[in-house]
This record gives sequence, structure tokens and C-alpha cells, in this order.
Amino acid sequence: MPTVVPEKDAVTVDEDAVHADAKGYRQPEVDVDALRAVLDGRYAEVRDLVRANLAEHAQILLDEEEMSTADFRERVKDVVVMMAGTGQTGMGFPEEYGGGGDIGASIAAFETLAFGDLSVLVKVGVQFGLFGGAILQLGTRTHHDAHLADLVSGRTMGCFAMTESGHGSNVQALGTVATYDAATEEFVITTPDDESRKDYIGNAAAHAALAAVFAQLEVDGVRHGVHAFVVPIREGGRVLEGVRIEDCGPKMGLNGVDNGRIWFDGVRVPRTALLNQFAEVTPEGRYLSPIDNPSKRFFTMLGTLVQGRVCVGGAGINASKVALTIATRYAARRRQFEATSTDEEQLLLDYGMHQRRLFPLIARTYALHFAQEVVADQLHEVFSGPGPTEAGNDEHARRMLESRAAGTKALGTWHATATIQECREACGGAGYISKNRFTALKADTDVFTSFEGDNHVLLQLVAKGLLTDYAGEFEDMDQLGMARFVAGLAVETVVERTAVHKLVQSVRDLLPGGDTWDQEAGLLDPNYQLAMLRFREEHMIGGVARRLKRGIDQGMNPGAVFSRVQDHVIAAARAHTERLVLEAFVARTAALPDGDLKVALNLLCDLHALRTIEADRAWFMEHGRLSSARSKAISREINALCRKLRPLAVDLVDAFGVPEQVLRAEELLG
Repeated sequence: MPTVVPEKDAVTVDEDAVHADAKGYRQPEVDVDALRAVLDGRYAEVRDLVRANLAEHAQILLDEEEMSTADFRERVKDVVVMMAGTGQTGMGFPEEYGGGGDIGASIAAFETLAFGDLSVLVKVGVQFGLFGGAILQLGTRTHHDAHLADLVSGRTMGCFAMTESGHGSNVQALGTVATYDAATEEFVITTPDDESRKDYIGNAAAHAALAAVFAQLEVDGVRHGVHAFVVPIREGGRVLEGVRIEDCGPKMGLNGVDNGRIWFDGVRVPRTALLNQFAEVTPEGRYLSPIDNPSKRFFTMLGTLVQGRVCVGGAGINASKVALTIATRYAARRRQFEATSTDEEQLLLDYGMHQRRLFPLIARTYALHFAQEVVADQLHEVFSGPGPTEAGNDEHARRMLESRAAGTKALGTWHATATIQECREACGGAGYISKNRFTALKADTDVFTSFEGDNHVLLQLVAKGLLTDYAGEFEDMDQLGMARFVAGLAVETVVERTAVHKLVQSVRDLLPGGDTWDQEAGLLDPNYQLAMLRFREEHMIGGVARRLKRGIDQGMNPGAVFSRVQDHVIAAARAHTERLVLEAFVARTAALPDGDLKVALNLLCDLHALRTIEADRAWFMEHGRLSSARSKAISREINALCRKLRPLAVDLVDAFGVPEQVLRAEELLG
């Protein structure tokens, strides 16, 4: 990365003038096609296929505004089935069933689909990700032969019936019951009360013929925990006997997706309806499983469904790219006030505040894109190898994937919500007009922070892994168990086993000044930037461990202790994920050959890193890692980076490759 001038006189030197004439700096030029190739990675052809399909079906963005809800649902279904015919939606399924046999390709295709109508994206996610993923990952050959070819082609529509009105995140406590009847060799699916009805289920209200139903498995009066079953709910469009379905009604967005509620009144399905990858019930009623521990079995089962979480995170990041493309290109042509000339008004993008609003969001989007790339690659590697119950499978790698996917999904979807709002405001009143896309972007992405795991709950999952180092006890732990486990360790052990402490120490050894390393290192030194985030992470993890231990030592109830420190738990998990995101960005830019593209991405990487530190400057100052003078220097550096990025801004968003046809916003973009 470019080096910064010495900062000993940071308080008195005119930093703006210094950076404007920084020695050796030459403004880079961006080759948009080359940068797009970097972003698209090894699945560029897959992403281009999806872009072409989005352009072909761009009319659906207008249909969403003009059609009735019922008609638009049918339109969305038709587009999904047409896209299935191109192969883009089935890339993660085995080739023998009409798929592409490439999980990484399926992630790339889904992420890119977020450039277009998001009802289409979510319906694809429900059909091929959730329902299809349950059949593929939780079922065995019998289920694959029976269902995969039809669901991959779109001939059979299905739904994923997990969430209940009374239980969303706490899946282990679901109320739906599947009782085995040995006399008939059938499972009887029952909804015992309204709290146990399946709720918010995509595809349920109108289109699904089959449901992957998650229910408490009961054999001979003994409960064996939550398992999944394939349950017919419609035939020829008619709801079957014993099944009751209601429409969830109008929603904030995604009204092209038919969300519904489902009740089961003694619905009988054959014994083979149990998706039996992890458990089996014999004809006579014996329960068998290769995983003895019920909690481990449950978490192993849910872990196979992590692909949905990865996909939602990527979709949120790509929806941000649409908003930023519109807002940046608009700001590059819209003029307002005669700020620097009496002859014409100034472009919005030339105002420092407008740069401050948009450019850090562009930088963070790039950072999250590369972090998402790491998660997608890990997912591909884990799920292309041995299954979770097979010899040679690395359980630690799976837990690391689950944690990283959870953290990236949380940060990616929160980023989408914040970015779309800021971009809407940056387009003024014009951003409020539906045809300029922000109406749908805001409404349709808002729920991303909730589905596939509430973001705060997901960050608790991340924290659990940090505090236990993904230990063998991890699967058995609820929040109380985690509190007890951590309290039983020396606090120093908790910090050491995360390996973060050792990383910080090694960075300190590399930088000048001993314990004043973070006061003397260059602001644009990636070692400094990473070390700051590592220090914050280490300190927060240790703080959580100390607070948990103190409460337990004082005789407090473990649940009460955890509740009191929950804000610290979330902060530690977020700090950990922020560090992973920056590491991914630094690594990706370092791997590029020298040239203008690398310089441009280093500018973005520096901006992202310094803005992350600036955003939490109060914490760094409270903990002695940031002086007031250095804090001001960081803010000046951010402003300088924004000025350097100004000539590149439009190229940087054009490299996202959002098809012109789906941008709409003709009046904004010209």
C-alpha cells in the first residue's frame, strides 16, 4: 500500500495539502472490465449467464408495481421456472438429476440474481436452496431419486417448513410432532396448537406441492429431537386433507413470494418420508442414528443447511451494489449550487460530504465481497468433500464455516440495510420514486437481517465459537452451558485458545516503538490496520470471559450472567468478523500484480480499514490505543482517500456489473 508521510507534526501540519501533493503518488486509472473480472472470480461465466437472464426478464421490475399480488406471484413463479430451464438455479445439485455438480457455482449464481427482482431471488432460494437443500443434504438416495430431478427442473414446487409462530431462532423447541405408528409404518404429523403452526413459509400459500417439515420425532413415547420429513400438502393445486394453509397477507416487501401458514391435523406419511441422512426408524419402531448425542445430531443436521445463510449474505452485499451504482452515477451528473464556479453548479460527487457518504460504503462493499468470496470457497470445499457422518470429515472446518457464514451474513445484511437507505437519501426526492428502484430495494432487503437467522442470534453463535474455540463441547451448549464452560476456564486460557493474542504479539514485534507500536506505525500500513482490529477483538473476547467468570464466581445464575453481558458478547463477535473482513480484503489486494488496479483497490482497502477504526474511535480511545491527535489524523486521511477515489468512483461501481436493464432509474442516470 502507499505510505503516509511522517505524522510527528500531525497536529500542526496542513495534512490536506500534504496528501494532495504526496510524493510519488500517481492517480491510477481503472480498467472496468479487468476489475469486474477480479470481482467475478472463477465463476465469471456463471455470473454472466445470470446477468443475461436478468436483462431478458427485466420487465418483471415494472410488473411488480403494476400487477395485483396474485398475478405477480404467478409471474415470479413463471420466471423462476424459466430460469431453471437455463440451468442457473440447479448448479449445486448432482449432474445425474439435471444439476451442475458445483456448489460454488450455485452460490455465485444466487448472489448475482440479487441484481434483479428480489422476489425472484427469494423464491429461487426457497425452492432450490431451502427445500432442495433439505432433500439433498438431509435425505438419502431414495429421496434424491424421488424428488431432485423434478424440483431442479421446477416441475415440483416445494417449501421449507421450519419456522413456527412460537419458535423462530430456537429450532430445538419446535412444537410440531411426528409420531411413529408401527402398526401402519407411518409418521403422523400434528400441529398441537397455534404457537406450533408453521409460519412465514415461502411457497406455502399458493405453489408448493411438497413441504420439508421439521418436527419433534416421537417413537413409542420417546422424543428424539427435531427431524425433517417430506410431506405432501397439495395435489393438482388442491390442498390435501388434514392440511390447513393460510396466506400471511401483504408484507413490507417480497410480495411476489407466497408466504403462508400451515397446520397439520394428523397427516400420515410413510416411514420413508423421514429424511434419514442422520437418523432412521426401522419398520418395527427402533430409532437408529450414527450420531449418539442428540444435541450433536441436531447441530450437525442444521450445519448441512448453512448454504442458505451464505447465500443470503451474498445477496445483501449484491443488493448494496445496485444502490451504490445508482447513487454514485447520479451524483456524477447531478449538479447543485454554485460552490466553486459562478458559471455552473457543482456536481454532487465533488462535495466532500457526498464523498464521505458514498465512498466508505463502496469500500465496505468491496471488503464484504471479498470476505463473502472466502466463505463461499470454504463452503464449496467443505461440502464437496466427505459428508458430516463420513470418515475423514473435518468437523472443526465445518464449525469454522458455520461461524464465519453467520458473521458474514450478519454484517452483509446490516450493510445492505444501511447502504440502501444512505443511497436513497443521497438521491434526494428522486430516490423516493418507485421506478428508481429504491422502493423495492429497501422493502425487499429489510427482512434479510431476520431470515436465515436473526443477526444478533447469529453473532451469539460466532461468540460461542470464539469462547470455546469450537471445542467438542460446542454442540451441547446453549447459552447457559457456554457461561458455565467459560467460567470453568482460566480467563487467559480463553484468550489464548482463540489464537488472536499471539497474532497481536507478532504484529507488535514487527512494528517500531515497543508498546507504542500503534502510535507510530503508518496509518496506511496494513499491519497497523489489522493489528488495531486484532487488539480490539482480543480485548473484547477477554472482557466477555472475565465478566462471565466474575458473575459465576459471585454465585449468580448462569442465564442471568449471560443476559447481563450479552451486549459484550455481540460486540466481540462483531469485532471478530470485522477483522476477518479486513483480512480478506488485504489478502485479495496483496495477491494482485502491481499496477493501477492494485493501487485503486489499495485505496479502497485503506479507506475501509480506517473508516472501521474511525467508526469505533471511542472504544479505541477508551482503551488507550488511539490518541486524540491520531484520531484526527485518521479522519483527515479518510478525507484524502475520498479525494483520491473521486476520479475512480463511477468506474468502481460500474465494475460491479449490474445490467443496465435492471438499474432502471433512467431519469437519475441519463
